[in-house]
Amino acid sequence: MLEFDGLHKSFGDNRVLEGVGFTVAPGSMFGFCGSNGAGKTTTMRIAMGLLRADAGEVRWRGQPLDPDVRRRIGYMPEERGLYPKMKVGEQVAYFARLHGLDAASSRRASEEWTERLGLAARRGDAVEKLSLGNQQRVQLAAALVSRPEVLILDEPFSGLDPIGVDSLAEALLGQVREGVPVVFSSHQLDLVERLCDSVGILARGRMVATGTVDELRRRETGRLLRVVVPDAAPHWAGALSGVRVVSEQAGDTVLELADGTDDQAVLASALRTGRVTHFAWQQPTLVELFREAVATPTAQEVAA
Repeated sequence: MLEFDGLHKSFGDNRVLEGVGFTVAPGSMFGFCGSNGAGKTTTMRIAMGLLRADAGEVRWRGQPLDPDVRRRIGYMPEERGLYPKMKVGEQVAYFARLHGLDAASSRRASEEWTERLGLAARRGDAVEKLSLGNQQRVQLAAALVSRPEVLILDEPFSGLDPIGVDSLAEALLGQVREGVPVVFSSHQLDLVERLCDSVGILARGRMVATGTVDELRRRETGRLLRVVVPDAAPHWAGALSGVRVVSEQAGDTVLELADGTDDQAVLASALRTGRVTHFAWQQPTLVELFREAVATPTAQEVAA
């Protein structure tokens, strides 16, 4: 089990992390979500020993992380750490050597991962000659090449085209099938929802929600109703009693109905504004759950 336990971190008067904690089981994928500045990168840097926590610790298999354990972690930082003039194949092999593989094993692993991530034809090219998306793939190969026991990836899908996203997603799922716990941060919440066994939402330095997407949905007390009225007047639902507009775009409106609110009254109002082409209850997406979680202060924040 990979455990992040009660992490606190401040920079001067700026409290960046306040009791951040979550666990990732072997063979599972955890999506770490939060707005810019929420503390995701700080959490990952603490795990890798790049920052020291003011309190709390990160453990793998019940033991605090030390330099020896960290050598067995595949880490991808937010700021890419590649040598621009080094050739792709040599660079990936070099990172494998840093993690303890011998020369022959490093070459074989470099060939395997550059192939799997679509870089086989670019092995002899300097990194600086690659597009930003392909440089991202090299960084990912460097994180995966040592067959790590744990993967911690900061925004791994950033800058990838759809083919690159699919290649990486399959690579990560392959690691999960082999029993590796995977933690990655991302603003692409559709990918998090599709790939991850569980998610954590960080806001203002605190974990405001953790669990599977289904568990987060069950905690959502409101009822979401999607209404499509292509020719509707803007903000037609804004004045309805017991109704909150979650989103509205080009006649496609998602509403949250309070308990006791009559959905047929909402339908009647929609019909008065135009032809209704879709009217159905729906489960909130992770994007909607995220918006709700980061907008609602926690009990700790209210008390403070």
